Amino acid sequence: MIRRLVASYVLLVAVALVGFTVPVALTLTRQVYGEAENSARREAQAAALVLAVEDESSRHALAQLIGDYERQTPGRLDVLSAGGAAVGGLPVPAAPGDVAFTEALAGRESLRWGYADALGADGLVLALPARTPDGAVVGAVRVSYPSRPLTERLWEIWGFRAALPEIVLAIAAASGVLLARRLMRPLRELNRMASRLRDGDLTARAVETGPAETRTLASTLNTATETIDTLLGSQRAFIGDASHQLRTPLTALRLSLDNIADGTEDPYVREDVERATAEVVRMSQLVTGLLTLARAEATVASPEPVRLADVVADRFECWRAAAAERGVTLRHDLADPELRALSSFGHLEQVLDNVLSNALEVSPDNATITVRSFREGSKAVSEVIDEGPGMSAEDRARAFDRFWRGPGLTGRSGSGLGLAIVKQLVIDDGGTVSLDQAETGGLLVRIALRAGPRVSAVPAGSPSQASPTSGG
Repeated sequence: MIRRLVASYVLLVAVALVGFTVPVALTLTRQVYGEAENSARREAQAAALVLAVEDESSRHALAQLIGDYERQTPGRLDVLSAGGAAVGGLPVPAAPGDVAFTEALAGRESLRWGYADALGADGLVLALPARTPDGAVVGAVRVSYPSRPLTERLWEIWGFRAALPEIVLAIAAASGVLLARRLMRPLRELNRMASRLRDGDLTARAVETGPAETRTLASTLNTATETIDTLLGSQRAFIGDASHQLRTPLTALRLSLDNIADGTEDPYVREDVERATAEVVRMSQLVTGLLTLARAEATVASPEPVRLADVVADRFECWRAAAAERGVTLRHDLADPELRALSSFGHLEQVLDNVLSNALEVSPDNATITVRSFREGSKAVSEVIDEGPGMSAEDRARAFDRFWRGPGLTGRSGSGLGLAIVKQLVIDDGGTVSLDQAETGGLLVRIALRAGPRVSAVPAGSPSQASPTSGG
């Protein structure tokens, strides 16, 4: 943003400089050439007036005029009589037969820029006829002035005009950077506030400074943040109340059903009670899932780096007994033991619990559930792979919907909220989760979180250097 502002500002200044400098330089160029022509014309006219008077004193004055002109300028002044010969007592003209003398002796002024024979270089050649009072042409005066002094002066003019914009543009760029930074300071403050909000800090507030527009925006963001904080507080309070108010009667109802089942011998009554108990259990699971999902949506926490090797090993320890009952092996493939992911407290553990629970439910006996963890660019990825029946593409597209349960083994006894909770928790931590067909034919759950910063390796022989592969 600052670069765009500075670039726009410098471009505007450059256009203004070009629009002003180039016309001025062109005008000065024309003025330099015009002054040279006017000066030559004045010298030629003065010499022509003296040449028209044919006496000794005039010839002496003309000789002095020619000498002074050649001493004071790099040019040359030549005179020629009407017959095309040198004027008596005066220097012999160089190149007496050139076009300028011919036109002047014919009574016409001659002015051209080009090669000057009298100088042997490029320059101005101006010739005027010398006339008597009655209009007779008695001779011609030619002024030859080289282009070199004019070219040097023009280089000075254009060089100065070229250097001046660069200096002005450098000053404009420096002042533009300062101005842009000053204008962007309130926006940087707002960006810092937004970053804190993204990380879950609802106490973040923006300083209401700068132009009226940024002050209004900061005030609006502060008000919105306060509103969000209030709403989340109300939602947390509701979740806490609902957790207590819903679980207590369900627990009491289940105890009552258990008492009824223990006190009757009627098989039909016992069958009805068992069906009712199963429904109560399912309702309890549904309430727990809904409360967990609502708590995940209401929680705004700051993700912190967690070591994947530790988290996966901890969850394997919790599920190893259930896996061992069916001979299922839990395996963690981890190339980098120090790989870390940014996750809020408890989120990754809950995500892995839900995914491993589903994987165990669909895996056949003596199967293997593999967790592969690796870094992919700026992401820390964990893939959970089972050897179950997998899912069709249509089922994978709907698997994260609330209350959806697959037609196969997956979700057979669940509430249909497990993967919805997984998705919500991963998204809250700025990650993504997706389902794919595994090479084993089962399901591959891919969890990608932002990678955490690396830390120095732990010395060899410490517990954290143990093999990343866990079996069960």
